Amino acid sequence: MTDNMLPILNNKAYGAPSVFTPGNLLREARRQKVVPAGNIPSICILDPDGDIVQYLLDTGQATCNPYWACYHTKLYDYTRGDREYGIIGGAVGASFAVLVAEELFSSGCQLLISITSAGQITPIANPPYFVLIDRALRDEGTSYHYLPPAPYSRLNPRLLALFDHTFERLAVRVIQGATWTTDAPFRETERAVTYGRAEGILGVEMEAAALYAFAEADLRQVICFAQVTNQMGRIEGDFEKGTAQGSVAALEIIDMTARRWSQLNQ
Repeated sequence: MTDNMLPILNNKAYGAPSVFTPGNLLREARRQKVVPAGNIPSICILDPDGDIVQYLLDTGQATCNPYWACYHTKLYDYTRGDREYGIIGGAVGASFAVLVAEELFSSGCQLLISITSAGQITPIANPPYFVLIDRALRDEGTSYHYLPPAPYSRLNPRLLALFDHTFERLAVRVIQGATWTTDAPFRETERAVTYGRAEGILGVEMEAAALYAFAEADLRQVICFAQVTNQMGRIEGDFEKGTAQGSVAALEIIDMTARRWSQLNQ
């Protein structure tokens, strides 16, 4: 079978609109669930692990948004300083993350920040630490429905330029670099890991390549971070994320990102 016969690469019309749209889905969900019309925050966060959401709920900082009509998720609102945020937990994997991202932007989101966890590929430091993902290896399926085949999806250069030296003032370590996005976390073979190291990839996660492809194709503003928390369980005591399961540090990164983005859009 040649590449052009593979369903994932065949019959793609990248410039054509979709027959099925998030707006139409949300219209019917709103009708069926009796969800009132209203606004969601302009800055939203995807929290695949759900630890940030849980921390906000446990500390009484988050409330459920009454206007979010998604069939699959709950959107929580919280405020830090003078900014209101929306956050969704548990959207794990490329296809689910992009499904939710489409619905968020259709509902009024203007900036989406994803903070996922990742396994270490190139051992540049002891976990945990964060990676600002500037490119993501497209080893998943969703991105190929948004952009033609290419090895990587990339963060919009205009957004990337915002963050030169931005995170140096934070106590938490944030490193700019590449990740590998996979659909199959339990198929991370030694051969694939070796290839990733040769490519300079820092970690393996499950969402960024698809989110960046969606963002480029639909002209949306999406910024992805990964918290490298583990060495894929190959050592004892792995998967430690820090204070409040990494939530305190993640919230600092979100605030700094939102501040810089707001300066760009003033």
